[in-house]
Amino acid sequence: MASADDNTIVAEKSAINHVEDTLGHGAINEAKQATDDEHSQTLMQALRENRKAVIWSVLVSMTIIMEGYDTILMGNFFAYPTFNQKYGEWYGEEIGYQVSAPWQTGLSMASTVGCIFGGILNGYCASKYGYRIVMVVALGALTALIFITFFANSAGVLLAGQVLCGLSWGVFATVGPAYASEVCPTVLRGYLTIYVNLCWAIGQLIASGVLYGLVDRTDQWGYRIPFALQWIWPVPLMIVAWLAPESPWWLVRQDRLDDAKHSIRRLGGDKTEDQINGQLAMMVHTIKLEAEVEAGTTYWDCFKGVDLRRTEICCMAFVGQILSGSTFAYSPTYFFTNAGLPVTRSFQLGVGCTAIAFVGTCFSWWLITGFGRRTLYVYGQGILCTILFIIGILDVSSNANGIMWAQAGLCMTWLLVYSLTVGPIAYAIVSETSSIRLRPLTVCIARTAYQIINVVSQVLEPYFMNPTAWNASGKTGFFWGATALVAFLWAFFRLPEGKDRTYAELDILFARKVSARKFSSTVVDAYAVGVHESQEGLVSEKVEQTKQ
Repeated sequence: MASADDNTIVAEKSAINHVEDTLGHGAINEAKQATDDEHSQTLMQALRENRKAVIWSVLVSMTIIMEGYDTILMGNFFAYPTFNQKYGEWYGEEIGYQVSAPWQTGLSMASTVGCIFGGILNGYCASKYGYRIVMVVALGALTALIFITFFANSAGVLLAGQVLCGLSWGVFATVGPAYASEVCPTVLRGYLTIYVNLCWAIGQLIASGVLYGLVDRTDQWGYRIPFALQWIWPVPLMIVAWLAPESPWWLVRQDRLDDAKHSIRRLGGDKTEDQINGQLAMMVHTIKLEAEVEAGTTYWDCFKGVDLRRTEICCMAFVGQILSGSTFAYSPTYFFTNAGLPVTRSFQLGVGCTAIAFVGTCFSWWLITGFGRRTLYVYGQGILCTILFIIGILDVSSNANGIMWAQAGLCMTWLLVYSLTVGPIAYAIVSETSSIRLRPLTVCIARTAYQIINVVSQVLEPYFMNPTAWNASGKTGFFWGATALVAFLWAFFRLPEGKDRTYAELDILFARKVSARKFSSTVVDAYAVGVHESQEGLVSEKVEQTKQ
C-alpha cells in the first residue's frame, strides 16, 4: 500500500504536469528563454520592464516601518523620564525613577513573543490564503490593538498590548521579504529585499526623532503621543494590500494559471505577451523541479531532505543579526544614559545612530551589486565582532569621560557596519534561499528562530545594562562579541552565495549538495538533460524512502 508521502509526491507531480500541459509543448523553450532574459538584463532594463512590481513591492514592504518603529520605541523608553515615572519605581536620589530589570525584560520581549506566534500563524495562512488577504487582516487587527498600548494604565496592561500587537508585526516581518522576492526578477531581488531592512531603519529613525522631540515633556503625552502615531499607517496600507496583485508564484503553486498570468501582466511595465508567457512557463518549470526533489507543503517538510539545509541557512542568517549584538548596539540611548551622558544628549546621539543606519542601508544597495551576499555577511560579522570586543576593552581599561565618547563613537560605527552588511543582507539571503514551494513557511520559521533568540537577548540585556541589576555597561560588549564570533564562523563555513542565481538554479545547487564556498563558481543549467537525469535520480531515491 502506498504511503501518504508517496501519494503526495504523485499528486504534486501530476498537478504540475497538468499545468505544464496547459501551457503547451513549447513551455520548456519559453521558460529557458525567460531565464536567459533574466540573466542578461541590466538593472535599468529590469526596472523599466518591472516598474509596477517595484512600486507594489515598495508599498507592501512599508509595513515593516511599523515594526522598526516599535522595536526602538520600547527600548529607548527606559531612558525616558515620564515613562519611568508612570511605569517604574523610585530608587532614591542617586538613581531616581527606574523601570526594574524584570519589567524591562517583560516589556522588551512582549512584542517579540507576539511576533513568534504571529509569524507561525502567518506561515500557514499565507500558504493557504495568499499574502494579500493575510496582510489586510493583520493591519485591521493592529488598528484595534493599538488602543490597548495607548490607554495602558499599568505596566501589566502595556505588556499585554505589546504581545497582541506583536501578532500583527510578526506577519509584516515575514510577508514583506517573501512578497518582495517573488514579484521581481533576479537582478532586482537583492535590492527590493534590502529595501525591507531600509523600512526597518526608517521606522527606527522616525521613532528616535519623535522621542527626542518629546523628551522634555513632563506630562503623560510624552509617552502617549509616540504610541498614538502608530495609527498613521494601518488604514492606508490596508488599501495598498487590498489593491496589490497577488504573488504570481503563489498563484502558480495553487494551480491558478490564468490568475498568475494576470498578476504578471499587472506587475510588468513594458512586457510583451511572449515575455509574460515565458515568465509563467519558467515559474511552472521551477516548481516542477522542486516537486521532483521534495514533496509536501507543511512546516515539517522544511526540516526534511534538501530543505533542511535551506532552513538552517535562513534561520542562521536572521539569528546572526541578534548574535552580532543588535540588542546592545541598536538601543544606544539607554546605554549612553547609564554611561553618564545627559538624557537630551543621549537622545540626540540616538537620532544620529538611526540616521546612520538609514544611510548605511542605502549604501548596501551599491555593495550588494559588487560583492554579493556571502562576502558582505561574513566580513560584516567579523568587523562587528571586533568592534564589540573593543567596546568591552575600553570599559575595563578606564572610567574617564573620554572613554564614554569613544564608546559612543564605536556604537555608531557598529551601526554603520551592521547597516551596510548583516542587517540588510540577511533579508536577501532568507528570501532567495528558501524554496518557492515552502517560502512562506521557511521565512516564518527563520523569523521565529530570530524572535526566540531575540527573547533570550532581551531577557539578558536589561540585566547587563540596568544599574539596579548587573550594571555591566560597556563590558556587555565582551558577551555580544563572543556571540558575533560564533555567527562569523558559521557564515564562513555554511553560507552559500545566491547572487545572480534564478530560483531553479538554486534548487539544483542545493539538490546536488554543493558546498557553500563553491556555490558561486559551480555551473548549472536548469534545462540541460543531465540535470533532469540527476533530478530523476533524486526523485527515485525519495520515492523509495517513502515506500519503505
